[in-house]
Amino acid sequence: MLLAVVVANSEGNILVERFSGVPLEERLHWRSFLVKLGAENLKGAKTEELFIASHKSVSVVYTVLGDVCLYVVGKDEYDELALAEVIFVITSTVKDVCGGKPPTERMFLDKYGKICLCLDEIVWEGILENTDKDRIKRLIRLKPPTEF
Repeated sequence: MLLAVVVANSEGNILVERFSGVPLEERLHWRSFLVKLGAENLKGAKTEELFIASHKSVSVVYTVLGDVCLYVVGKDEYDELALAEVIFVITSTVKDVCGGKPPTERMFLDKYGKICLCLDEIVWEGILENTDKDRIKRLIRLKPPTEF
């Protein structure tokens, strides 16, 4: 199960978060843990360079994308390899929404609504749902998907 998808800026402020199956009282712990993890390891990291950590029997894959940091937390069948696939889909979709390049924080916030729609189409209630960028683009237009 995917437990969390968190996007933060370089100062550690949370821009978007999606938790699934994480009790409310544990969410603050996860927020602070992920931001601290990023502060320690993402300084000077290249865009889309993947980092892997493990905490409380769950896996964490995180990266920098432009001016924002992206964290994906999973357990059970969502090991490091599956989380890397999830983070690849999210980063490529966010770049598409932001004009094909890694977003600045301002651009990310300008496209916030569309990015949230994309995240909801990619991850639904802790499960990776859509990985095809074209399908995600069709779904965020809020029109019924067509199959070829």
